[in-house]
Amino acid sequence: MIIVHGTIPLKPESMDEALSLARDMAAATQSEPGCLSYDFYASVSDAHTLLLFQEWENMEALMAHFKTEHMDVFLRELPRLLNGEISTRRYAVQVMDDESETSSELELEAAPPIVH
Repeated sequence: MIIVHGTIPLKPESMDEALSLARDMAAATQSEPGCLSYDFYASVSDAHTLLLFQEWENMEALMAHFKTEHMDVFLRELPRLLNGEISTRRYAVQVMDDESETSSELELEAAPPIVH
């Protein structure tokens, strides 16, 4: 599995347009083959930053996503809305099935939730 996390700093006056663009992008992407999840979230620490979280079955599915028409539209429209640079990170994740859990993973599951 591939996970992509990103932060998108936006001009305050462009928030409504950016949210509309993000909704369209998420809706179009979620139906792509290999897309497990794709959504944008509002940052609680910066009202003018969107967070992007994606999960893909594999790198091939993610690479195909970059060639879609809705990605072209998103990348063409987004730059004029930005207030800084987009930051993204990509992670390759190994999903463990129930039979291959180690004792340390089981201990983590049994740990109490973190409350702030």
